[in-house]
Amino acid sequence: MKLFKKITIVVLVLIVLFLLGGYFYFQKKFTPTENYLTVSGTAENIPLRWIPSDENSHSALLFPVKIKGTNRTFYMQFDSGSATTVFYKNALESIAKKFPNQIKMNAKEMELSTHFTIGKMKIISNTFEVLDYGKKIDFDNPNAENIIGTIGTDLLEKRVTILDFKNNKCSFVEQMEEKGFLNFEFKKRKILITAKLDHENLKLLYDSGTSGYELITQKEIWKKYKNPKSPIKTEKGNSWGNTLDVFSASANKQMLFGNSAVQISEVTYIEGTSELQKFLMKRSGMQGMIGNKLFLNHKLILDCKNEKFKLE
Repeated sequence: MKLFKKITIVVLVLIVLFLLGGYFYFQKKFTPTENYLTVSGTAENIPLRWIPSDENSHSALLFPVKIKGTNRTFYMQFDSGSATTVFYKNALESIAKKFPNQIKMNAKEMELSTHFTIGKMKIISNTFEVLDYGKKIDFDNPNAENIIGTIGTDLLEKRVTILDFKNNKCSFVEQMEEKGFLNFEFKKRKILITAKLDHENLKLLYDSGTSGYELITQKEIWKKYKNPKSPIKTEKGNSWGNTLDVFSASANKQMLFGNSAVQISEVTYIEGTSELQKFLMKRSGMQGMIGNKLFLNHKLILDCKNEKFKLE
């Protein structure tokens, strides 16, 4: 009997240690690094640029940027699903060849020390992460997109961000009067907004990396929201090099953010995401993701530092 009790206690201790180990693993893995950005100045009425795909005219959203020591305009994709601003190695190597001694990249540590500007706003860091990703710069084509990296929510944490989709412009200001603003969660630099759909409150991740979609949700919920006789549009998606199967159908729903109503004309679900991603979504309580397309006729103002937002 005593042996049985000892075995039970040992098993319980092992289970507790396993759960604690799992908790700390996930905390470390999905907690973003410290925000190392130093930001000065502001940017106002910066033109937005959209990347179209075969099926989607708003597949990705780009901000124009300039790198210190160069005289060219490059672009960085805005991804509010990314907690950090990162650069792409292949693009940086092209710039380094064209502008010698201007790119200080530590290839071993995959880090970059530089500053770039958006309008009159300067963003500086000695430890920008560099990903083995991207394409070479096409210096001969003045209309080339020339994407050199991704802008994450670490920048949004430093400024009030105004995304004026109606007029295709954006601004980054230090502060503004916050009348009529609503609360949102900014956990681990993820933007979690509560909205109401069919009299149900939904916690939604604003992920501008899924730019061209209005509402992405689970297949079961997708079936409930889509129009019953809608044809299903299928396409291939890309998530950092991983191919995903994307299914969209027409919808006729209204989503409420406080008193502001937004029309949903399409709802989407995705196959090909990892089991880990599905697990994390369930654990976070999220019912879906919303992209830029949902706000095309609106102005979205985000104050991530104070966890306030407004939709106009």
